[in-house]
Amino acid sequence: MNEFPVNRRTFLATGVAVVASVSLGHASADAGGPGHVEGPSDERRSPDARTTPLTRDIVLSVNGVDRALQVDTRVTLLDALRDRLGVTGSKKGCDQGQCGACTIHIDGERQLACLTLAVAAQGRRIVTVEGLARGDRLHPMQQAFIDHDGFQCGYCTSGQIMSAIACVHEGHAGSDSEIREYMSGNLCRCAAYPNIVAAVNQARLEMEKV
Repeated sequence: MNEFPVNRRTFLATGVAVVASVSLGHASADAGGPGHVEGPSDERRSPDARTTPLTRDIVLSVNGVDRALQVDTRVTLLDALRDRLGVTGSKKGCDQGQCGACTIHIDGERQLACLTLAVAAQGRRIVTVEGLARGDRLHPMQQAFIDHDGFQCGYCTSGQIMSAIACVHEGHAGSDSEIREYMSGNLCRCAAYPNIVAAVNQARLEMEKV
C-alpha cells in the first residue's frame, strides 16, 4: 500500500509551490540578492564607453559658408543641417537611404545626407537646395521644375532637383529612359515623374550653354 498517496489536490498544490519558489528565486537574483549571478543584462545597465556620447567640434562648409558646431560623432549630416544649422531644404523621408528626399551635393557629387555622418563631411564642400540660386535668379533646374510642374506636394522636390542636377553633370540625361534610370533613387509619392523628366530635359539644354 502506498504510504504517500497523491491525489489531484495534492499534485496541484505541490506544483503551485514549486512555481512560486522558482519565481521568488529569479526576483531575488534580479535584485542582486542571495544567489544573484552577474550576467550580460547587468553589463548592459552599466555605463561604459559604448554608451557614452562622444562629441567633436567640427566646421562644415555649407553653401559657401563655414559653420562651426559641436556634434555627437553618431549624428548624421541631415540632422546636423536641419536641427543644428537650420538648413531645412533637405528633407527627412525614410531616414534609410531609400527615398532620396535628403539628396545634397558634397564636393560636386550627389550624396544622401541621412547616410552621411556629420563628422565625415568636415573639410568638404556641401551644397543644399538653398545654395543653388544666385540672388533672385533660380538655377535652371529649379526654373524647369516650376515650368513643367515637376512637383505636387513638394516634399521630395529639393532632393529631386539636387539629384537631377547631378544627373546632368554625370552625363546621364541623354534620353528619357536614361533620366528615369538615373533618377530612380528619388521617389515621388505624388507620381510627378513625367513632369520631372520633362524638367530635366529642359534644364539640361540650359546647363549645357553655361
